[in-house]
Amino acid sequence: MVPEAEMKEVLDELQRLRARVPLLTGALAASTDGLVVAQDTPGIEAEGVAALTAAVLGVSIRMTDATGRGGFRELLIRGADGYVATYAAGSSAVLTLLAEDRINVGRLHLEGRRAGARIGEVVDASLDRADRTAPPPRPPQSGDLPRRGAPDRT
Repeated sequence: MVPEAEMKEVLDELQRLRARVPLLTGALAASTDGLVVAQDTPGIEAEGVAALTAAVLGVSIRMTDATGRGGFRELLIRGADGYVATYAAGSSAVLTLLAEDRINVGRLHLEGRRAGARIGEVVDASLDRADRTAPPPRPPQSGDLPRRGAPDRT
Protein backbone atom coordinates (compact mmCIF):
# COMPACT_ATOMS: atom_id res chain seq x y z
CA MET A 1 0.00 0.00 0.00
CA VAL A 2 1.71 3.21 1.17
CA PRO A 3 5.40 3.02 2.18
CA GLU A 4 6.44 3.81 5.75
CA ALA A 5 7.96 7.23 4.93
CA GLU A 6 4.76 8.42 3.28
CA MET A 7 2.64 7.01 6.12
CA LYS A 8 4.73 9.12 8.52
CA GLU A 9 4.21 12.19 6.32
CA VAL A 10 0.44 11.61 6.33
CA LEU A 11 0.43 11.10 10.11
CA ASP A 12 2.37 14.35 10.54
CA GLU A 13 -0.29 16.14 8.45
CA LEU A 14 -3.07 14.66 10.60
CA GLN A 15 -1.34 15.81 13.78
CA ARG A 16 -0.75 19.32 12.40
CA LEU A 17 -4.42 19.47 11.41
CA ARG A 18 -5.52 18.50 14.92
CA ALA A 19 -3.20 21.16 16.36
CA ARG A 20 -4.68 23.85 14.06
CA VAL A 21 -8.28 22.85 14.83
CA PRO A 22 -8.55 22.17 18.57
CA LEU A 23 -12.14 20.90 18.43
CA LEU A 24 -11.14 17.95 16.24
CA THR A 25 -11.24 14.77 18.27
CA GLY A 26 -9.82 12.48 15.60
CA ALA A 27 -8.37 12.36 12.11
CA LEU A 28 -7.93 9.35 9.87
CA ALA A 29 -6.60 8.85 6.35
CA ALA A 30 -7.71 5.67 4.63
CA SER A 31 -7.53 4.08 1.23
CA THR A 32 -10.74 4.14 -0.77
CA ASP A 33 -11.11 0.42 -0.09
CA GLY A 34 -11.12 0.93 3.69
CA LEU A 35 -7.55 0.32 4.84
CA VAL A 36 -5.96 2.69 7.36
CA VAL A 37 -3.12 4.77 5.90
CA ALA A 38 -2.52 6.80 9.08
CA GLN A 39 -4.63 7.73 12.07
CA ASP A 40 -4.75 10.03 15.06
CA THR A 41 -7.99 8.85 16.64
CA PRO A 42 -7.60 8.37 20.40
CA GLY A 43 -10.26 6.09 21.82
CA ILE A 44 -11.71 5.18 18.42
CA GLU A 45 -11.20 1.90 16.55
CA ALA A 46 -9.45 3.21 13.43
CA GLU A 47 -9.90 0.03 11.36
CA GLY A 48 -13.66 0.09 11.90
CA VAL A 49 -13.91 3.79 11.02
CA ALA A 50 -11.82 3.21 7.87
CA ALA A 51 -14.10 0.35 6.79
CA LEU A 52 -17.23 2.44 7.45
CA THR A 53 -15.65 5.34 5.55
CA ALA A 54 -15.21 3.08 2.52
CA ALA A 55 -18.84 1.98 2.76
CA VAL A 56 -20.22 5.53 3.02
CA LEU A 57 -17.85 6.61 0.25
CA GLY A 58 -19.35 4.00 -2.06
CA VAL A 59 -22.88 5.23 -1.35
CA SER A 60 -21.79 8.87 -1.71
CA ILE A 61 -20.19 8.21 -5.09
CA ARG A 62 -23.34 6.49 -6.31
CA MET A 63 -25.43 9.40 -5.02
CA THR A 64 -23.34 12.06 -6.78
CA ASP A 65 -23.40 9.99 -9.98
CA ALA A 66 -27.16 9.38 -9.83
CA THR A 67 -27.90 13.05 -9.28
CA GLY A 68 -25.42 14.36 -11.83
CA ARG A 69 -23.33 16.23 -9.25
CA GLY A 70 -19.93 15.10 -10.49
CA GLY A 71 -17.18 13.32 -8.60
CA PHE A 72 -17.25 12.91 -4.82
CA ARG A 73 -15.68 15.78 -2.87
CA GLU A 74 -16.93 15.63 0.72
CA LEU A 75 -19.59 14.38 3.09
CA LEU A 76 -20.70 15.87 6.41
CA ILE A 77 -22.64 13.91 9.00
CA ARG A 78 -23.96 15.61 12.12
CA GLY A 79 -24.77 13.51 15.14
CA ALA A 80 -26.14 14.59 18.50
CA ASP A 81 -22.61 14.93 19.90
CA GLY A 82 -20.60 16.14 16.93
CA TYR A 83 -19.60 15.77 13.32
CA VAL A 84 -18.01 13.23 11.04
CA ALA A 85 -16.61 14.81 7.89
CA THR A 86 -15.10 12.88 5.00
CA TYR A 87 -13.08 14.54 2.23
CA ALA A 88 -11.63 13.20 -1.01
CA ALA A 89 -7.85 12.94 -0.71
CA GLY A 90 -6.55 12.45 -4.22
CA SER A 91 -7.68 9.53 -6.30
CA SER A 92 -6.85 6.74 -3.85
CA ALA A 93 -7.55 8.00 -0.34
CA VAL A 94 -10.05 9.76 1.88
CA LEU A 95 -9.71 11.87 5.01
CA THR A 96 -12.21 11.41 7.82
CA LEU A 97 -12.38 13.94 10.64
CA LEU A 98 -14.23 13.66 13.94
CA ALA A 99 -15.22 16.93 15.58
CA GLU A 100 -17.05 18.24 18.60
CA ASP A 101 -20.55 19.67 18.11
CA ARG A 102 -19.46 23.26 18.75
CA ILE A 103 -16.85 23.35 15.96
CA ASN A 104 -17.05 26.08 13.34
CA VAL A 105 -18.17 24.01 10.34
CA GLY A 106 -16.71 26.52 7.86
CA ARG A 107 -13.31 26.16 9.49
CA LEU A 108 -13.71 22.38 9.53
CA HIS A 109 -14.34 22.40 5.78
CA LEU A 110 -11.50 24.83 5.05
CA GLU A 111 -8.92 22.84 7.00
CA GLY A 112 -10.30 19.45 5.94
CA ARG A 113 -10.17 20.33 2.25
CA ARG A 114 -6.61 21.63 2.52
CA ALA A 115 -5.41 18.60 4.47
CA GLY A 116 -7.23 16.25 2.10
CA ALA A 117 -5.46 17.84 -0.87
CA ARG A 118 -2.05 17.50 0.78
CA ILE A 119 -2.67 13.91 1.84
CA GLY A 120 -3.95 13.07 -1.63
CA GLU A 121 -0.75 14.41 -3.19
CA VAL A 122 1.42 12.29 -0.88
CA VAL A 123 -0.59 9.08 -1.34
CA ASP A 124 -1.05 9.44 -5.11
CA ALA A 125 2.65 10.24 -5.64
CA SER A 126 3.62 7.24 -3.54
CA LEU A 127 1.36 4.91 -5.51
CA ASP A 128 2.60 6.36 -8.82
CA ARG A 129 6.21 5.67 -7.77
CA ALA A 130 5.31 2.14 -6.72
CA ASP A 131 3.64 1.51 -10.10
CA ARG A 132 6.69 2.80 -11.99
CA THR A 133 9.18 0.72 -9.99
CA ALA A 134 7.17 -2.50 -9.97
CA PRO A 135 8.67 -5.13 -12.26
CA PRO A 136 6.57 -5.82 -15.34
CA PRO A 137 4.48 -8.97 -15.19
CA ARG A 138 6.34 -12.02 -16.38
CA PRO A 139 4.94 -13.51 -19.58
CA PRO A 140 3.80 -17.09 -19.22
CA GLN A 141 6.48 -19.64 -20.06
CA SER A 142 5.74 -22.89 -21.81
CA GLY A 143 6.95 -24.90 -18.81
CA ASP A 144 4.92 -23.00 -16.20
CA LEU A 145 1.89 -25.25 -16.13
CA PRO A 146 1.68 -28.92 -16.96
CA ARG A 147 -0.20 -29.54 -20.17
CA ARG A 148 -2.99 -31.95 -20.32
CA GLY A 149 -2.76 -34.00 -23.44
CA ALA A 150 -4.77 -36.82 -24.94
CA PRO A 151 -4.82 -39.92 -22.80
CA ASP A 152 -2.17 -42.50 -23.60
CA ARG A 153 -3.95 -45.43 -25.31
CA THR A 154 -1.09 -47.71 -26.05
